[in-house]
Amino acid sequence: MAEVTAGPGISVLVVEDDPVAAAAHTLYVEREPGFHAAGTVHSCADALRFLDRARAAGRPVDLTLLDLYLPDGHGLHLCRSLRAAGHTTDVIAVTSARDLAMVRQAVSAGVVQYLLKPFSAAALHDRLERYARYRDSLGRTGEATGQDEVDQAFALLRTPERSSLPKGLSAPTLDTVAAVLRETATGLSAAAAGVAAGVSRITARRYLEHLVDTGRAVREPQYGSVGRPELCYRWKGGGAAPGRRG
Repeated sequence: MAEVTAGPGISVLVVEDDPVAAAAHTLYVEREPGFHAAGTVHSCADALRFLDRARAAGRPVDLTLLDLYLPDGHGLHLCRSLRAAGHTTDVIAVTSARDLAMVRQAVSAGVVQYLLKPFSAAALHDRLERYARYRDSLGRTGEATGQDEVDQAFALLRTPERSSLPKGLSAPTLDTVAAVLRETATGLSAAAAGVAAGVSRITARRYLEHLVDTGRAVREPQYGSVGRPELCYRWKGGGAAPGRRG
């Protein structure tokens, strides 16, 4: 298991079972000003042991980047075990689980932010930067001056300052195209999706390709009687939201 590493700034434990992803997340943390990677582990059991050792050494971990699907258990179960054991590390879930019930469970388990895979270094930078500002806003001792100060602290965590979508894509249109695709179990062409969503075929294709790139849809050739096959897009898993591993 990884040794507890001391360093300046906010300490971060990376909990990720995929070695390549774990190394990438650790590198992102090390490159972020004001943060350092305290360690990297690959299971629930190792995470709990690491946090126990860090606390015993007088260097409790400030923040944990937590994959939800781990080989020996679920990340949210680990969150509850940590709280029961008295650990105060904050948790950012780093996962491809898009099920809304899972998001609600994460909130109830005390997860402060929820970052969907795949994500860019810029997206993680944004979350870490806002987390640092949140900690700074609550860094003093004593009482809050009023509701506004409390609201501002929570807003630093919850309100994104820039979109994580590729340039030119908007969240409302993406939601509309995704909803159209979810409702059609057999899949749609870009032209059909555009008609249903009220956008052009070219615009629909851009959003459909984004859904494919992020693992929420699949692209398949649809063969007709003559001519080239037409690309058909289908929501991954049929009509239900996908529950991808990660």
